[in-house]
Amino acid sequence: MLSRRHLLLAGTAAAAALPSLAAGQTAAAPWPTKPIRWIVNFPPAGAADIMSRALAEYFGTRLGQPIVVENKPGAGGMLGADIVAKARGDAHIVMISSAASHGIGPVLYKEVPYDPLADFTHIHLVGTFPTVLAVNGTSPIASVKELIEMARAKPGDVTYGSGGNGTMNHLVGQLLALSTKSQLTHIPYRGSAPAMNDLLGGQITALMESLPTATGYFTSKRMKPLAVSEDQRAPTLPDVPTFREAGFPEVVATNWFGFSAPAGIPPEVARRWETEIAAALQSAEIKERFDKLGIRPGTLGVQGYTALIAKELPRWREVIVAGNIRAD
Repeated sequence: MLSRRHLLLAGTAAAAALPSLAAGQTAAAPWPTKPIRWIVNFPPAGAADIMSRALAEYFGTRLGQPIVVENKPGAGGMLGADIVAKARGDAHIVMISSAASHGIGPVLYKEVPYDPLADFTHIHLVGTFPTVLAVNGTSPIASVKELIEMARAKPGDVTYGSGGNGTMNHLVGQLLALSTKSQLTHIPYRGSAPAMNDLLGGQITALMESLPTATGYFTSKRMKPLAVSEDQRAPTLPDVPTFREAGFPEVVATNWFGFSAPAGIPPEVARRWETEIAAALQSAEIKERFDKLGIRPGTLGVQGYTALIAKELPRWREVIVAGNIRAD
C-alpha cells in the first residue's frame, strides 16, 4: 500500500511534467485552423494565376483546410501585395509574389504602400521563365542582330510592344536598347493580348513577351521567336538562342514568381510552408503542368528567395533611371 506521502509526491511530479500554461492561456491549436486566402495579384489566366491554382489544388487535401484563390490585380501587382503586407502576423493569408510586385514596382512607383522585404516573409521561389523577343511569323527579320542593324539604320522606326510601361518585358527591351546603344521605340499596351494582336497585324516591328503567354503563337508559327532572356535556352524552344548566345551578353533577365506570406507569422508555419512548397515543386503533377508552359520550378528556399529579391531591387532601379521609365 502506498502511503499518503508517496501519493502526494507522485502527483507533484506528474504535474511538473505537464506543459505549464499561464492563467487563462490555452494550448495552441494546430495550423491551419481555418481556410487559407491565396492572393493572386494579377488577372485570371496569367502565369501567376495558373501557378497559384495548380499549387492550391495540390495543397487542397494536404493541409486539411480549403484554399480560396482570390484575384486582386492592379498597380503592377502592388494592390494584391499590399493586402498581404497589411495582414502582419496572419498565418492564413499567402500570395504569389513576383518581379513585378517585389522587384520592379517598388523602384518604379513613387509611392509604394509596403516595404518589399520588411513587410513579408518570403518563403520559396516558385517558378521562372524568360521573356522572348519575337516578330511576326512572316517577317524577314531572322535574328536579333538583324533587328538591331535595322534600328541603327533607321533610328526610331523599329518598334517593340509589351504589356505596359515598367513591366519585365518592357525592361528587357530597355536592356537591349541600352546595351546596343540603339533606338528601339517602345509601344506600351494594356496587357499582352492587344500587343500580340498588333504584332500579328503588322502595326509594330517586334514584341517582348513572356514565354508562357506566347508559346501557342510559336507553335502555330504565327510568331517567330528570336531570343530568350534567361541564361539557358528554354526547354520548349530548344532551337532559339539566348540573347547571350546571339551576341548580346548584357541582356539577361528572368521573370520570377515566388511564395510569400505576411511578416510576423510563426516560424513553424514558415518552415511548414517551405517544406510543402519544395515538395510540391518536385512532384510529377506540378512539374508536368509547369513544363507545358515553359516554367522552370524554383529551387530557392527562404534565404535564397529573400536574397534574390534584395538583389533585383537595385538592379531594376538602375535600368529604370537610365531609361527614364515611368509607370503608366
